Amino acid sequence: MSAVPLTGLAALALLLTSCSHSSPTAGGGRPGAGVPVPVLTAQAEARDVPVAIHTIGNVQAYSMVAIRSQITGAIIAVPFQEGQEVKTGDLLFSIDPRPWQAALNQAEANLQRDQAQLIATRLTFERTSNLFVSKIASREDYDTAEANDHALESTLLADRAAISSAQASMDYTAIRSPIDGRTGNLTVKAGNVVKAPDDVLLTITQVRPIYVAFSVPEQNLPTIRRQSSEATLAVEAVVPSETNRPAYGELTFINNSVDTNTGTIFLKGTFANTNEALWPGQFVQVSLTLSNLARATVVPSQAVQTGQNGEFVFVVLPDRTVTNKAVTTSVTTDGSTVIAAGVNPGDTVVTDGQLRLVPGARVSFKPASPPDASTNALATSERK
Repeated sequence: MSAVPLTGLAALALLLTSCSHSSPTAGGGRPGAGVPVPVLTAQAEARDVPVAIHTIGNVQAYSMVAIRSQITGAIIAVPFQEGQEVKTGDLLFSIDPRPWQAALNQAEANLQRDQAQLIATRLTFERTSNLFVSKIASREDYDTAEANDHALESTLLADRAAISSAQASMDYTAIRSPIDGRTGNLTVKAGNVVKAPDDVLLTITQVRPIYVAFSVPEQNLPTIRRQSSEATLAVEAVVPSETNRPAYGELTFINNSVDTNTGTIFLKGTFANTNEALWPGQFVQVSLTLSNLARATVVPSQAVQTGQNGEFVFVVLPDRTVTNKAVTTSVTTDGSTVIAAGVNPGDTVVTDGQLRLVPGARVSFKPASPPDASTNALATSERK
């Protein structure tokens, strides 16, 4: 056999082998320009974004008053129902007034008696004074008559004070509401004898308006103080079980010191609470709005990626290829991130599928999964 054909066959095999490894792509173009990568996308948009602090708060009554009796006696009437809303001056309890009426009558009788005695004493002093001037009465008689007159005047003052005290006790037999509010648990009923001032008969809480108390990290204190000095800061409170009924109020209190144990500052917001959506003792989700970014560029937070050179997003170009753009982020709220630089409103950004992307890769748009798909699948499996 000739050596020339064998040499030709070896050269042909080597050529075919080198051609099979010449390009990893089907078309020999850009990396990823072959099979499109399926991704989810969203558009960057311009909108007003509130800059807020989110935390947990506790609802507190605007005011709370423990009702106690100022006199000891038997309760004869309770003209209200537990949990009833009352107004300032409404009658809450009636205490048996008879002992205090008797004391008032006695004080008034003492006053009338001493007034009659003062008349007689004053006449005696006047006669003694005339006799002293005529040198018929002695100096001792004059001084005695004058002292008796002054003593009766002092007795009348004491009688009038006793009447005022007895009248006050009479007034205390009717216990009235000192504030507008809602009554709580009634601890005594008609017929009970209350001891002043130990027994708490009732607690009244004012729920319109109402406070929401919460704490935020001390790092936010300078911003809060600066913003609150320029304008009233809005506070939003949401009861976890009623997310569709947020309550809106204003920041009205900043504590005078930072809690050194927790590194937080205590704040309070005041809410009108006209619909009584907030109730004392509730825990609520609180949002304190510090400022508002007008017409800020916003993208879904999942679009922002972190690489060796910082944060970036994949932007889809008109030819359905992607490029990565470095971005500067500002704040993140409610699943959205504000982009300070790097992306413009209207740009299409990739929100899912970034792991398979490189700059220049071609993409295809896959449909978003229905939000309740997993729930429906779980319900179907449970039925099976």
